[in-house]
Amino acid sequence: MHTTSLSHGTPALPAWRVWLAIAFLGIGAFAIVTTELAPIGLLSAIARDIGRSESAVGLTVTLYAWVGAFSALLSAVALGNLPRKPLLIGLMLGLGLSNMGAMLADSFGMLLAARACGAVAHGLFWAVIAASAAQIAPARHVGLATSIVFGGVSAASVIGVPLATFIGQQNNWRVAFGAIGALSLVMALAMAPVLPRIRQEDTGGAGAALAGVLRRADLWGIFLATAFAVTGHFAAFTFIEPFLREVPGIQASLVIALLFGFGAAGLAANFLTGVFIDRYLRPFLMLALSMMSLALIALGYWGATLGVAGIGVMLALWGAAISAIFVGFQTWILRTAGAAAMPASAVYVAIFNAAIGAGAMLGAWVLSRSGYSAVMVVAGLGSVLSILLVANIGRPLPAAPELAR
Repeated sequence: MHTTSLSHGTPALPAWRVWLAIAFLGIGAFAIVTTELAPIGLLSAIARDIGRSESAVGLTVTLYAWVGAFSALLSAVALGNLPRKPLLIGLMLGLGLSNMGAMLADSFGMLLAARACGAVAHGLFWAVIAASAAQIAPARHVGLATSIVFGGVSAASVIGVPLATFIGQQNNWRVAFGAIGALSLVMALAMAPVLPRIRQEDTGGAGAALAGVLRRADLWGIFLATAFAVTGHFAAFTFIEPFLREVPGIQASLVIALLFGFGAAGLAANFLTGVFIDRYLRPFLMLALSMMSLALIALGYWGATLGVAGIGVMLALWGAAISAIFVGFQTWILRTAGAAAMPASAVYVAIFNAAIGAGAMLGAWVLSRSGYSAVMVVAGLGSVLSILLVANIGRPLPAAPELAR
């Protein structure tokens, strides 16, 4: 039987077990991202059931993202030498219980509390999953292992959110959360006999490395550009389901189909991004940001007159663009950070999640004062600000007059 030697002193394992463990981590990623984004397709149903406005229910996305941001940043220095196998299993159990709590919540406060508990697991999970997959996989297949794990993220947008929306429409939004919770609990049980034990390295210098990242102006330029783009995206995406419901001629079944189209375009864009991103990172990223801005502003100004086909095209354009944007900024961070890639990624994840929360809150604020069209236009302006930052990242500042020669 073919066996694979793992890093950090982990005994050799059969190849089938190595790849099954990595596949389970990918399914875990699918479950945790679907948990984060599930309310987006269920806003109307949740709002009707608990007697709150859709903008208020959007705060369940905000709270989840901000708690996840804090726990991701904290994990960079707090996880220490905790063994990864029981940690990952425990986090999946926590995610499952959080979804079950959301399913049973009989008040808005209980729903927020259940979501906050899941968000803690979310941030910690993302802090260790990529490194765990890299340690499980053979050295020559680390890239493949990472792509499998993060494929769960794309699958959550393509399949998870529309499927949760479909379940909620056919049954009840509580059933959708229960289904995600059941998947999480099953994965926790499945991981127990399959995940190997992974010995951890000493992380005593993690605090100093994190402090070093926070002092780097080159990384902060990318962090801020990411924050504007992600804030704009989630200001609009959080309310995409009720926005589509307001468009004449779009029924509930079409909402699901359009969300599938959005996600499928993003999945397809991953392949194009892989072809161009290494050689043309900055111009490719600026093109993607321009596409997203164009699509959002078009939806805001002309959404009601575009028709189903026109809206489908704009959603596909937006879905493809945001996929390229996510990959582009993450690649730029890793390329720029060099040896500080791990703490830089922790900060990136924290800022990314904080921007998700800020976007949901911004969208709710605009919605409470105007309408869904205004939300789309404001979101499009966020990507415009990101374009301006991307265009100037890494460019030398002009010399001071007294130093110029």
